[in-house]
Amino acid sequence: MKRLNPSEFEHLVDEITRQVVAKLGGGAAGHSHAPGEQCNCTDGRCVRECGDRVKQVVANGAGRITSSLGYIPRDLGIARLIDHTLLKPDASAAEIAQLCREARDYHFASVCVNSAYVPLCADLLKGSDVAVCTVVGFPLGASPAEVKAYEAQLAIQNGANEVDMVLNIGALKSRDIKGLLHDIKTVVATCHAHNVLCKVILETSKLNDEEKVIACQIAKLAGADFVKTSTGFGGGGATAADVALMRKVVGPDIGVKASGGVRNYQDAAAMVKAGATRIGASAGVAIVREERGESVSGGGKGY
Repeated sequence: MKRLNPSEFEHLVDEITRQVVAKLGGGAAGHSHAPGEQCNCTDGRCVRECGDRVKQVVANGAGRITSSLGYIPRDLGIARLIDHTLLKPDASAAEIAQLCREARDYHFASVCVNSAYVPLCADLLKGSDVAVCTVVGFPLGASPAEVKAYEAQLAIQNGANEVDMVLNIGALKSRDIKGLLHDIKTVVATCHAHNVLCKVILETSKLNDEEKVIACQIAKLAGADFVKTSTGFGGGGATAADVALMRKVVGPDIGVKASGGVRNYQDAAAMVKAGATRIGASAGVAIVREERGESVSGGGKGY
């Protein structure tokens, strides 16, 4: 595939955005402010939704901005970017407990587990700085939006702080833009009603670049807090090129999570350099130890 130069890329994104908006009937989804409109966010959304206002505050001397969802930690090393992950179907309770112990010890951003293990993780991580992340519509994304939303609701009731949803890949392939928006927005609304962060998994290995752009645009319109590359079960994982593409499309105000196949510090650093603000990996301990210059043996427990 021909690599686009910056002007060609911007033109492609603009054209796809125009097509997406046209298919949605010109309506805008999510929260936005018209030019000159007062920005009165009180729940931390301004970092994501009022970029002009935030830039003005920073220009006037602010050293830090509060954000309730999708904030990017920058002062605690690679560990605070890692969702310590164990999603294999045969994961045992003992393995999940070990995952939580490691997450507490290394201060990872979260543990990412299947929803059946959310109550256990919530109990084991109580009082720590580690969030409980779970997956919904996983790994195929082919469940109805309302089923995904119910799955998210139940996980939140059981203690989940973050939800990674798989978008409806078939709807994307069919260019069912309204259906895809409904799919994502339904889950995002459920999460945000409880102040829970929502990441949207694209499954990039199954998409061409145009589809990746459309998926990112729809996720952004739906109010998602992150776009995420992969489930790790779709025949391919994160690439730096995909992360860079996703970052270009969504801009600086929402997160990009690189997941699947990130097995060492070099991999993780490449993803961060490309624009990732969160890393999904089962090899989190090895990545942090490698960053510290410690000897590393063995691999992850299985994504």
